[in-house]
Amino acid sequence: MKRPKLKKASKRMSCSKRYKIQKKVRDHARKLRKEAKKKGVSKRVKKDPGVPSSAPFKEEVLREAEQRRLQIEEQKEKKRQAKKEERAQKRKKEKEDPKKETEPKAKKARQDDVEKHSQKQTGPDKTSKQYQCAELNKVINASDVVIEVLDARDPLGCRCPQLEEAVLQSDGKKKLLFVLSKIDLVPKENVERWIQCLQLEFPVVAFKASTQIQDKTVRAKKSRIVASNEVLDKSRGAACFGNGCLTELLSRFAANTQSEASLKVGVVGFPNVGKSSIINSLKGILACNAGVKRGITKSMQEVHILKNVKLIDSPGVLASPSNPPASMALRSLRVEEGQESVLEAVRTLLKQCDKTQIMLQYNVPDFRNSLEFLTMFAKKRGYLQKGGVPNTEQAATAFLADWTGAKLSYYCKAQEKHSLPAYLSDAVVAEMKSGWDLDHLKTGNEETLKGVKFPNQASSISFTTKGLTAGLLSVSDISEEKPGAAATDAEEEQNDENNKPEQTAEEENKSEAPEEPQKASLKKKPAHVQFQSVPIDISLSAATTDDAYDFNTDFK
Repeated sequence: MKRPKLKKASKRMSCSKRYKIQKKVRDHARKLRKEAKKKGVSKRVKKDPGVPSSAPFKEEVLREAEQRRLQIEEQKEKKRQAKKEERAQKRKKEKEDPKKETEPKAKKARQDDVEKHSQKQTGPDKTSKQYQCAELNKVINASDVVIEVLDARDPLGCRCPQLEEAVLQSDGKKKLLFVLSKIDLVPKENVERWIQCLQLEFPVVAFKASTQIQDKTVRAKKSRIVASNEVLDKSRGAACFGNGCLTELLSRFAANTQSEASLKVGVVGFPNVGKSSIINSLKGILACNAGVKRGITKSMQEVHILKNVKLIDSPGVLASPSNPPASMALRSLRVEEGQESVLEAVRTLLKQCDKTQIMLQYNVPDFRNSLEFLTMFAKKRGYLQKGGVPNTEQAATAFLADWTGAKLSYYCKAQEKHSLPAYLSDAVVAEMKSGWDLDHLKTGNEETLKGVKFPNQASSISFTTKGLTAGLLSVSDISEEKPGAAATDAEEEQNDENNKPEQTAEEENKSEAPEEPQKASLKKKPAHVQFQSVPIDISLSAATTDDAYDFNTDFK
């Protein structure tokens, strides 16, 4: 059978469609021409027509053009020669460098001494521990009154016994005063208990610094722009409480001393307790640099707040490596020194907290260990790497910033049974309280507690304190201290009585790192260890519990 001919598709189209296509082609061509014009690319290369024979002075014009061409070629040749010389010099230097390495050691030692001498002339290293200890001792020796700033979230952990002992044993009758900062991050009942507990040793001033202090020049610029009816910022961050009480207390003490020289008040304490923020709040302007980052203040700085009162800012007290890991994570932050990873610091902090309160505070589901918590925390905050992998290190850094900065609300319980430290006695306590207007101090603290907006105890995290934190005040102490000392048995028993859920958290974290080195102060275990096999019970109940809903999986 003959195959029927297949009809070809017709190329006919409506006029409107054809005109539309032509218009699009024209628009596209116009767009390409515009882009080429912007780039300076011409479509056609115009041919040099040359000098017409009818032109006058044709030979002279051609001669000038030839001379111009020869000049251009000479310039190109000069550039080529210069590049060749540069390459030759580089090869020469590469050959000379290995010869310098084989120079005698005595010559090298002389050059190193010259470099060290030039570095010494430029100035001391302000980041070194020796320099910070020297500056702290300068502040203690120069001041008549020493204010030790304590973070209200962990006042006992912010106390440095070496610092207090140095102030009491120094020449002259120096006074020691406690300032309880960041009280707006702690429940009111807890602040009142800590004030009662600490007042048994030294006078205590409750203080809430302003976090929105600006420089005088910035304020002057804003005052020109803003109208006369300026709206004052009375938000929680801008308000400052306790500055009037502290200023009046210092001015009255300076008046009682009856000395012509101004009263020098040294402000000391561990990093991130709010030393510079207190000075800025008392001054009313940004006199000292302050921030969440640890170690912003490098050297002592004098600030006049009154005619007869002068404040001295100091670098933070260095924490001794013999402190427990939780104290080091909060105070010294060995992470910045490279002695501890961020993940280890977060794990040590989570051990001292109640898991349910952490879940409520950060709005995360139940977690088995610190790594799982950081994974969920990173997903919640959006800390993701390439491919949507949670960035646990960034999450751990943000978690530590919350704890060390003035953001997270956590509290430690005050001591029920109070006992004076070894370096204090009743006579020393009475001497430290003499000269202060204690009645005015009491009324000032009551007014401060009335004005501050405190968080609810249910929204705060209970934290187990590790007691006093040992500090370093001299260079010799740095070499003598041994890192990694653990908490004492008494502290462990106290932690067991205060917070039972923490035992389970510690056991879970031990399962993460079973090969962790044993610490010296822990109780000795028996020599013979017997491992018993545990039978695995595969039952219906176990199967149902394992098949629980996983929050990390998205079922569609």
